[in-house]
Amino acid sequence: MAKYDVIILTDSRYVDPEDPDQYTQNILTEDSLVRKALEEKGFIVERRSWSDPEFEWKETLSVLFRTNWDYFDRFAEFYAWTKRISDHTQFINSIDLLNWNIDKHYLEDLGNKKVPIIPTRFIPRGSLLTLSELHNLTGWNHTVVKPAIGGAARHTFQITQRTMNEVEEHLKPLMKEEDFMLQPFQYSIPDEGEVSLMIFGGAYSHAVLKKAKAGDFRVQDDFGGTVHDHIASKEEIELGLQAVEACPEKPAYARVDIMKDNDGNLAVSELELIEPELWFRRKPESAKMMAEAVVDRLQQ
Repeated sequence: MAKYDVIILTDSRYVDPEDPDQYTQNILTEDSLVRKALEEKGFIVERRSWSDPEFEWKETLSVLFRTNWDYFDRFAEFYAWTKRISDHTQFINSIDLLNWNIDKHYLEDLGNKKVPIIPTRFIPRGSLLTLSELHNLTGWNHTVVKPAIGGAARHTFQITQRTMNEVEEHLKPLMKEEDFMLQPFQYSIPDEGEVSLMIFGGAYSHAVLKKAKAGDFRVQDDFGGTVHDHIASKEEIELGLQAVEACPEKPAYARVDIMKDNDGNLAVSELELIEPELWFRRKPESAKMMAEAVVDRLQQ
């Protein structure tokens, strides 16, 4: 018999920090809210790093991906870990959703299902096309390039004619090792920001607005971005739910990032199903929605 019902997954930096800064304290606060909500459902819950070498993963019925934010820097190790333990431990969200969502080629699937997305050109590893040639092919002259697998704006660059050679020189060795993606720069980002919608069990919970600092386009707080409360419009919520409905299966939780595209229409920029920040601290009762979704998955 398993010792635990749910392990909340984090990474080793956030397991038991001695003197947490505000960023880390936010993580501890949110994981605590989720843990309390799960325990109120009668679950036996523990919190561990996914890379913990001493933990026996057969001792838990399920793992809930939350703040394992080093996985894209240790992707080969992480992916091998998921394959190894998924045979005897249930993933929330599921291993199938994880494999689908971990690579941003999922945007093509959403587009094929009529979900409005930001136009995207994928660059397979080892491609012989230069950035200049890709810009000529797409007709885009101001773009953003980033890895198909990644997060926290890792290796993400804005490209203009002035910066193209510099970015290409930096990315050339990286593009031999992994797929990248190219998108036209969205001019709403510096002015209006990006909206994140939190959805649990197929139901909308709350939203935040992420804004880049002056002179930047990256909304992540790692680069000085700020987060603000946001009352989502009916149109924004409908788009978020449409994106979730287009997933291969219903996720227990999702974060849908949306923005206005260069034609002024709402479009999905990312759909996060693995370990998205969900801002429970801005709506603590949303942790109960997460717990209900976990119950639903385990009962299935």
